Amino acid sequence: MTPTAPTRALPAPDTRLTWLDRLRGRPRARTALAAALPVGWVTVLLFVPYLMLLIYSLRTLTPAGNLIPCRGLDCAWTLSNYQRLFGTAVYPATIGFSAKIAFSVTALSLLLAFPLAYLLAFKVKLHKNLMYMAVIIPLWVSYLVRAYAWKTILGQEGILNGLLTQLGLIREPLEFLLYSKWAVIIALTHIYTPFTLMPIYAVLEAIPASLKEASQDLYAGRFQTFFHVILPLALPGVLAGSTFAFVLSMGDFVAPQLLGGPDSALMVSNVVVSLFGVAYNWPLGAAMSVVVLALVILLLTLANALERRFDYRGEAGRRANADALGAVVAERRA
Repeated sequence: MTPTAPTRALPAPDTRLTWLDRLRGRPRARTALAAALPVGWVTVLLFVPYLMLLIYSLRTLTPAGNLIPCRGLDCAWTLSNYQRLFGTAVYPATIGFSAKIAFSVTALSLLLAFPLAYLLAFKVKLHKNLMYMAVIIPLWVSYLVRAYAWKTILGQEGILNGLLTQLGLIREPLEFLLYSKWAVIIALTHIYTPFTLMPIYAVLEAIPASLKEASQDLYAGRFQTFFHVILPLALPGVLAGSTFAFVLSMGDFVAPQLLGGPDSALMVSNVVVSLFGVAYNWPLGAAMSVVVLALVILLLTLANALERRFDYRGEAGRRANADALGAVVAERRA
């Protein structure tokens, strides 16, 4: 018999857990680690600057125009900047003027975006995605290019004046088209209409077809179906699009600077830039920024509450759907 080779004992398995094994066994730790980067990014880029604005708004300047230095936590905190902000009529009037411009842009954007979104959602059958891409393609173009394009169109030697002159409608170029609030409204409407259209189109696309069919089965006409079924269900998208247009246009800086002329000085963003970059009054500029930020947060909170109220996927929305169909039935019976 030939001698057999001695068998070598297998090494014992390593039962020690690595940090990855421990992490896999802790779902909360995995979630915290995954959220650390985005939460930290948002904190550094949003909350820290907002906190600095709030801190600067509570400080004051020396007679020479410099910030009063802090001694530890004692920075001579004061509310004088807010008192000055609301104690004169200039700054509230500036906020009101900016709100009027933003409201005009929002109204015009809705008038353009809602019919187009309705056509894309319900009427267009072929190449719907292509037409939708054609609507949002302007978002791919630089903001400055679009603003300068309107400066070229509305200028005294621009395209619009040249066309009107060639048609014999005017003899001299119209000077009021450029460097006015109307030029700002037109440019901002063109820039922010796609932002208004996208949420409206998304909501219209998500409306169940069964609701329209039920309305038609109840012998409701097109206008009755639109006003009692489509429009109430589209309100969340309308509110979202209106919020986008209002907030973005109220805080816009470039278009009023390029197209507004003397009126641009009455926009909130331009006043804040002047306070920071020209007058070097950082506390007052920070106070005005905090007030505008508070107004925007209040507007977003109200819009969010209204969107939840009119969302057909929620309980209140289901009741609204039932009320809408009930209204159609009652109107038909009457």
